[in-house]
Amino acid sequence: MTPAPPDEEAPPPDDARRRGMAKMDEVYGFSVDPDQIEGAYVDFTVDHLFGTVWTRPELALRDRRLLTIGALAALDQPALMEIQFRSALERDEVTVEQVREIVVHLTHYVGWPLSTSINEVAERVIAKLRKEGRAREAGEESGPA
Repeated sequence: MTPAPPDEEAPPPDDARRRGMAKMDEVYGFSVDPDQIEGAYVDFTVDHLFGTVWTRPELALRDRRLLTIGALAALDQPALMEIQFRSALERDEVTVEQVREIVVHLTHYVGWPLSTSINEVAERVIAKLRKEGRAREAGEESGPA
């Protein structure tokens, strides 16, 4: 696509771009504008991963997040797991107890050395959200108090 001349308004993003940015905001509470970042990586992330894959109807957002957490655990990516745990807790997709159970379950598949960092990340996120009053415990209603 040829960029619009500076004095003309840029064309609106295509459907995949709009869907991708909306889904990214739903999943993480933020999105990125690929037009503001150099390179094709962000285009693929927003347009394809979030605009096409994450919007497919066969799996719910929570299901996709749990699969992503499992993959990140196996790849030893604690920084990315922190984003996933925090987003899942903030969006009431899981409770504090469920995050801890995810850690226990994954430990048996990825092993104790990798799960040590998973547990540290989970507890750090739980502590931060509790301090902010935003960590939902089992038995609590979801949503704002």
